[in-house]
Amino acid sequence: MWKWLHPYASPEKAYQLSTTLFPWFAVLGFSLTLIGTIWGLMFAPTDYQQGDSYRIIFIHVPAASMSMSVYVGMAIASFIGMVWQLKLADWSAAAMAPVGAVMTFIALITGSFWGKPMWGAWWVWDARLTSELILLFLYLGVIALYASFEDKVVAARAAGILAIVGVINIPIIKYSVDWWNSLHQGSTIKITEKSAITNDMLYPLLMNIFGFGLLIGAIVIMRFKAEIIARSGMRPWVKTMALEGENK
Repeated sequence: MWKWLHPYASPEKAYQLSTTLFPWFAVLGFSLTLIGTIWGLMFAPTDYQQGDSYRIIFIHVPAASMSMSVYVGMAIASFIGMVWQLKLADWSAAAMAPVGAVMTFIALITGSFWGKPMWGAWWVWDARLTSELILLFLYLGVIALYASFEDKVVAARAAGILAIVGVINIPIIKYSVDWWNSLHQGSTIKITEKSAITNDMLYPLLMNIFGFGLLIGAIVIMRFKAEIIARSGMRPWVKTMALEGENK
């Protein structure tokens, strides 16, 4: 069933596939994010309670969603790398970590800007905010472990263990507003029932969530390609590709 995936365990094939996928992710992601952001910031109606300050959700919510999604992807890649000894999985996890950390930082900063007019404070030790801050520390810990060992196999194992253990924080972030009393508002987008916002706010928000996801995919692909080149620099195919690039 999965035989079609086997060739892409080769760094050369994985690099070629990444090169093919990158423009699709980049162009679609940029287009969706541009349209969603302009729609949300300029044309979506003003909220009757929060006024125009709510518009930060078109950046905050996608960033927060992606901060969790990238972490789950990183943990899955780390698990695959540990169980099946697939080096490309370790390289992809290493590529995801800084991107996820940036998304988490953006989520925290935009949340603070949103919280100031709503709560009268830049920061409170709310369950959702605190667990999101812990997520940032987990990302930084994974990045630090990757950089702390000269042996990259050992580094990947140490970082992978932390990434896998840290997954327990993801449901805490997701359901913290339901499990504890929280200043943070509940989920805006509902899957099994009507969403908490009108369609003219919901559609640009969904566009930005998908756009952010595709843009993050493009950035991770770029970093993954860089990891492949860094780890395979002495391979003949890399030298051939470099010579072809010089001759163009």
